[in-house]
Amino acid sequence: MDNFFVLSGCSGGGKSTLLAALAGRGYATVEEPGRRIVAEELAGDGAALPWVNLAAFARRAIDVAIADFERMRGHDSPVFFDRGLVDAAAALAHAGGDLAPDLLARYRYNARVFMTPPWPEIFEADEERRHGLEQGKAEYQRLLHFYPEHGYRPVILPKTTVEARVDFILGHLRASL
Repeated sequence: MDNFFVLSGCSGGGKSTLLAALAGRGYATVEEPGRRIVAEELAGDGAALPWVNLAAFARRAIDVAIADFERMRGHDSPVFFDRGLVDAAAALAHAGGDLAPDLLARYRYNARVFMTPPWPEIFEADEERRHGLEQGKAEYQRLLHFYPEHGYRPVILPKTTVEARVDFILGHLRASL
């Protein structure tokens, strides 16, 4: 959907903070599927944690991303997703799993995807993000290739204040609407 915008990129690059700032300005937002899944798995048996079984985690992330997409389908104004289906599909591909051939065609976001680059100065590991910056950088590189392979145009966000990043994104939206 043309009004669905994805924030993707390096783990620890400021996506969640950016999403909160967009919500603060009144935009509809959707939290990252992966963080929600990790929280549920940590409270449960942990079988689908990304550091335990990446393929199982990615499959759950695909299901959650599709549910998020469907839930937001009625919005006419911009909706911002912290990651989404394409990120989950990239994780599944990295884990060696197979994706339904038409899945990414059925659930299309706006062609522009806003990418947070690796930013060591703000990267922090936590209970839900146990990997290090080097793994985050590798994931970022995979996403920079995966998105264009599926018809998306990555827009790299500048390393600046949260408010300046929000203005950067909104400037891109105004230019295309």
